Amino acid sequence: MATILRPGRLDDAGACGRICYEAFRTISDSHNFPPDFPSAEAATGLMSMMLSKPDVYSVVAEANGRIIGSNFLWEDTIAGIGPITVDPSVQNAAVGRRLMDDVMERSRQKAFPGARLVQAAFHNRSLSLYAKLGFVVREPLACMQGNVIGERIPDHEVRPVTEKDVDACNALCRRVHGHERSLALLDGIHQGTAMLVVRNGSITAYASMLGFFGYAVAETTSDLQALIAAASALAGPGILVPTRNAALFRWCLAKNLRVIQPMTLMSVGLYNTPAGAFLPSILY
Repeated sequence: MATILRPGRLDDAGACGRICYEAFRTISDSHNFPPDFPSAEAATGLMSMMLSKPDVYSVVAEANGRIIGSNFLWEDTIAGIGPITVDPSVQNAAVGRRLMDDVMERSRQKAFPGARLVQAAFHNRSLSLYAKLGFVVREPLACMQGNVIGERIPDHEVRPVTEKDVDACNALCRRVHGHERSLALLDGIHQGTAMLVVRNGSITAYASMLGFFGYAVAETTSDLQALIAAASALAGPGILVPTRNAALFRWCLAKNLRVIQPMTLMSVGLYNTPAGAFLPSILY
């Protein structure tokens, strides 16, 4: 079966969304974990959003005129890869490899200093593929979900991020990670999901969104706890908690957040050990 790769188009959203839902559901079911997407419609909505964003590069795999897979590159300061999905009915591991090779070549052409992704820790094949492609395991993660905590941590003011706060948030991200992630932050501001923490008159934490597709950066674990405690919801399957931050992980458990699934943050190229507390997004 001859397979070609081509740029994604908005009218591919239906086919790509169905494949995305079925691929993740099949993997999750086989390991007795809940699916990342509640329905094919939810996955299609995500695909429509990604295929219409100018800062997201897309590639689609076709065989005999039928879409059989897709992959995406989020073109921020550090590139984010995914979601990559291949139709479960297609027994051809080379399709996934070609989709990954394509976005990594795009990342090299655009001269991004590094690229990242998050994979389901129980999925041995994807872990092996990414390792073969040069990705390094950086953090074990726990996807965590639960009821709204609804608490305020003393001396930590939580409020929405405005565009006037972007420079200060970017400076905080540079201190913690060595680079900024301004495009994702601006998306969160425009969607009304971005929140920050002010302590002692300074911005000490912010999140583009508290949930699967959002990330957070903080000076300290208590600053990050203030963000999580004030969240009105943990969007999607939940937040991605680095389990090596034992204080944060235990605090989340004490607040009755439950572990949904284990995941792994991986990177290629530039990666600095964070000089603070953080939550990655499912994308990077």
